[in-house]
Amino acid sequence: MASDHASEGLPSGMDPSMLDEYASQSKLLQEFFKIPSIGKAWIFNSKNENTSRAMVSIGQSDLLANKKRNFLLSSHISKSASKSVSFQWSPFPIEMSGVSAVVPSPSGEKLLLVRNSEDDSPTKLEIWGPCQLENEIHIAQSIHGSLYTDGWFEGISWNQEETLIAYVAEEPPQPKPEFNDSGYRKEGSSQKDCKSWKGQGDWEDDWGETYSKKRIPALFVANISSGEVRVVKGITRSLSVGQVIWAPSSSYSLVFVAWSDDNGFQETPRKLGIKHCFNRPCALYAAPDPFKEDADKPSTDSNKGDTTAIVKLTEELSSAFLPRFSPDGKYLVFISAKCAVDSGAHNATNSVHKIDWPADGKVEGSFSVDDVVPIIASPQLGCFPGIYCSGLLRFPWLSDGRTMILSSVWGSKEAVLSVNVVSGEVSRVSPQDSDYSWNVLALDNNNILAVSSSLVTPPQMYYGFEASQSDKSCHWDWQEIPSPFPKPSDKVSSLLANHKFSVLKIPICNASDKLPDGAKLPFEAMFVSCKDSASNPTIVVLHGGPHTVYPSSYSKSLAFLHAQGYNLLVVNYRGSLGFGEEALQSLPGNIGSQDVNDVLTALEFVIKKGLIDASRVAVVGGSHGGFLTTHLIGQAPETFVAAAARNPVCNLSLMVGTTDIPEWCFLEIYGKEGKNCFTESPSADILTQFYQKSPIAHISKVKTPTLFLLGAKDLRVPVSNGLQYARTLKERGVETKTIVFPEDMHGLDKPRSDYESFLNIGVWFKKYTSK
Repeated sequence: MASDHASEGLPSGMDPSMLDEYASQSKLLQEFFKIPSIGKAWIFNSKNENTSRAMVSIGQSDLLANKKRNFLLSSHISKSASKSVSFQWSPFPIEMSGVSAVVPSPSGEKLLLVRNSEDDSPTKLEIWGPCQLENEIHIAQSIHGSLYTDGWFEGISWNQEETLIAYVAEEPPQPKPEFNDSGYRKEGSSQKDCKSWKGQGDWEDDWGETYSKKRIPALFVANISSGEVRVVKGITRSLSVGQVIWAPSSSYSLVFVAWSDDNGFQETPRKLGIKHCFNRPCALYAAPDPFKEDADKPSTDSNKGDTTAIVKLTEELSSAFLPRFSPDGKYLVFISAKCAVDSGAHNATNSVHKIDWPADGKVEGSFSVDDVVPIIASPQLGCFPGIYCSGLLRFPWLSDGRTMILSSVWGSKEAVLSVNVVSGEVSRVSPQDSDYSWNVLALDNNNILAVSSSLVTPPQMYYGFEASQSDKSCHWDWQEIPSPFPKPSDKVSSLLANHKFSVLKIPICNASDKLPDGAKLPFEAMFVSCKDSASNPTIVVLHGGPHTVYPSSYSKSLAFLHAQGYNLLVVNYRGSLGFGEEALQSLPGNIGSQDVNDVLTALEFVIKKGLIDASRVAVVGGSHGGFLTTHLIGQAPETFVAAAARNPVCNLSLMVGTTDIPEWCFLEIYGKEGKNCFTESPSADILTQFYQKSPIAHISKVKTPTLFLLGAKDLRVPVSNGLQYARTLKERGVETKTIVFPEDMHGLDKPRSDYESFLNIGVWFKKYTSK
């Protein structure tokens, strides 16, 4: 009875013995949440080549409002002949409250602010000049819904004259059946009245996680002077469009990406989850500007409408996205994820391609696609591993008009690269000897604004100058930019300073002769250590995907964990991005074995070196990282003293019928053959194999106390997966704790959910790793 009285007034599930720990950790975690993040940046040239203007977007979590607040901060840039630079930051940032997207015009003289509505009210496009609001365009739902600002379908582009804006928005609502007291109201019947209501009509597929409540993305152009908005015709509803840009003078003024909905069994119409899924086929298309009255209009069959008005530019490629025109208009350059599409893996090594754009602007006939950067199958030690790029600057070009600057994964790091689209030469622009991660923010003519960070160092901006070349190698000098942000608190700074990190090369043990050479190369793990690492507990950290990577960049969540005295072992097992295509493709067909063994091999590596205390090791992972976490506590039940799983894949035979990516289950279990045997109705034998390859098949051996953090609205790994596993552990007497976030999806990235997740992970691990 005493324990019951001690728990009175406490929140459900709260351990009375950990109250003080809960309070102190919650206070520390708030310190990490106060550190702002750096988003996008823009630099605008002036008439004086030694000066320019910068604008940087800043994000900060607001736990009270449960949202991320965004700010803009401006700076004047002064450059000297001695290749030094000075940033004079404005004293205060400007909050972009209610703003969904900020898009400066090419000259920087105009600024578009997008205000998407959260109900049925109109979308607003605000056009700002240097000192005033020049126009405000209100767009009714009958024309289109909210603009896509998701970073994938998103496409908002000014034309060069800065008179028109092309963008992607939700199509207007489709008609639905109406009923009243007389039954169904036929088209053309009396005006609506208070006694009528709308039915649901036919259900339509969507693009899954994040997009379940979004209508099909369609293409529009707005005239910023008149406020008129026109839809780009000729695009069927079977195509979802995105990433629109303006072409050089041509009868086809718009180039965009489109994804077909033919993703089902044997290419039957079926939308599958697209977030983080680069294996969805897509192509580049061209379409006329609807405002250009003198544009050549291809003849169309009146029965087919305007479907022949668009031209497919990449007929022979299964994937083409992120299009960019060279400054002289000669080349259309783009990224391809053809390895992902052709193999079925959700992400893989990218390639870079280009099309020679017709000088006369006539877009007709077939286009020859040239390779710029090919797939790298098996990189030499320390050499370029291939392109892994999910975004490009709106203008990524140096002044030679041939060199693109982009960010890409390079092993366990992110690096800034230069790509010559004529010669195909790729060079590493960020420091060669740095284990930090670097990302490009903006270009200032031939100079680069970038951000650098590490697992133990918050983001810091740098300005890069290309140094004089004494040989063929390219060298850049980087100058640290004094931060306009307040420094982390003394406590946080002191805690971060007590840690260091290194990138470890983990040799493959007993590699099979059947493996390709690239899959026999060492994989990497990052080790964040305290000063006396062997006397402190260790957390093994596992990424999801599985075809993603944990980069060496700063993460407030991981910083919070190691700030409490933990070592971190962050494992980029084979199958991760950044290590060549052969290593990546070695994992499909071998999940639950190869990846599990890689994690245990990495753990054994640091144990043998005497770096950690093997008796105090915990493990955490989300999604496929949760799959590994729950596999590890079943396959190696004596190894881990505590575990935490965020939206874990625990039972593939249950997941396959409920997830937005059912084909993922087939691909990862059967390898490349899984792409061909994917079906919506797997046989009993297939379901048995799914079960046998799942963590739940090993659940009878689990002893490890496990924390589950689940999103009730997760469409990727529905909440039933984690709940089934957690309930089974409880049924078997294993200590568990489960927190379900009712409004969260797969990422658990709402600020309060993110906060409560890692607070509970910290307290849970402290309880079981303390001596």
